[in-house]
Amino acid sequence: MADTFHDTDGLVDAVAAASFDRPPALVANAHITGVSVARALDAHDVPVIALDRNGDGVAPTSDAVAFAGAVTYPLDDADGFRADVERVADAAGTDCVAFACMDEWVRGFAETEPEGVRRPFSDAEGIERVLDKANLYALCEELGVPYPETYRVGETPVDEAAEALGFPLVVKPAHKRKFEEAFGTNVIEVEDRDELHDTVAAADEADATVLLQEKVPVETGADTSLASYVPPEGGEPLAVVGNAAVRFPRGFGTSCLVETVDEPAVRERALSVLEETGYHGISESEFVYDQDREEYVLLDINTRPWKWISMTVEAGANLPMAAYASVTDAEYEPEDRRDARWVYLRDYLNLATTDPTFWDVLSREEWTSLVSGAFESERGLTTGVYRPSDPGPTAAVIETELTDREYYCSC
Repeated sequence: MADTFHDTDGLVDAVAAASFDRPPALVANAHITGVSVARALDAHDVPVIALDRNGDGVAPTSDAVAFAGAVTYPLDDADGFRADVERVADAAGTDCVAFACMDEWVRGFAETEPEGVRRPFSDAEGIERVLDKANLYALCEELGVPYPETYRVGETPVDEAAEALGFPLVVKPAHKRKFEEAFGTNVIEVEDRDELHDTVAAADEADATVLLQEKVPVETGADTSLASYVPPEGGEPLAVVGNAAVRFPRGFGTSCLVETVDEPAVRERALSVLEETGYHGISESEFVYDQDREEYVLLDINTRPWKWISMTVEAGANLPMAAYASVTDAEYEPEDRRDARWVYLRDYLNLATTDPTFWDVLSREEWTSLVSGAFESERGLTTGVYRPSDPGPTAAVIETELTDREYYCSC
């Protein structure tokens, strides 16, 4: 565990005083996804340096993190971010490997290209081909991959798009961050023209380009993603299909229970899009099941680790370690594939105790395994944050719940 969340100078001094027998991983940001990435790498003895703009995330308290500290936030000052990261890499005395857990950190590493940092994912141009939803949906059209009917504000008049889509419809960003900072979410459902125009005006005020999209008649509990690591130069992808069986809140909420499923169409469609973009690295391709079309439609692709990435590790596919091995001398061989289930207990328990329509899907045996901690040595069940053998992150979550401390993260 990092004993201290350092300021930048303190982090540089602490790293300089250490010695590394292999390239350390730079994990940014240092919250729920970050702690899962850190644990996946630490399981293979990779030293982890957690980076963030403040110390309020849960990852710095994990035993999987060797050092933690602040660097300039890339959206505030890209040049300052680059300079800070280069100082950390120089202090390490060896190249470092970048793992970015939110889009702005992905772009920070890709666009500024800090010296001394190896990037196990595409350059800025390759990332943009995926993250720009207008481009993504154009590729889907070419490849015959179903996607929701979508219009870009600025290219199509708002009222014309609304007439084509009908109400309710969904407003979402072409790029997430500015929209999320303005609205606190990356999806808004609007019921009428007045609400639509107000939302578009607020997005314009925040300088956030938005898309208007049909409200897909999704089958609740059928959301499915391809979790993958695609190596550079056309290597064989390492991939697991996961079903977000439970979300909190239900519908558009965040995943709180995900399990492996066999959906060949999801795998094939996601990989075809990734191949066409030329993107390599870790990604999550998100699909929902459209009840009217009676098939899966692609909503989005995240070019980074995400909240439930530890489920892939439990299933035998350690995506962070595969990415690390691709740019270092480390070796990694995936384990035999197995069924796996992941649960984020904070949100799952909140849902179970506040939504009378939800029925617990965990078995008595699974609850016993969770409470006892036996799931850590058994196979098939894993968690986000909670692990009795590494209690710091769980304690940090509880502390956040009991105080007015806030930490922004889309996860």
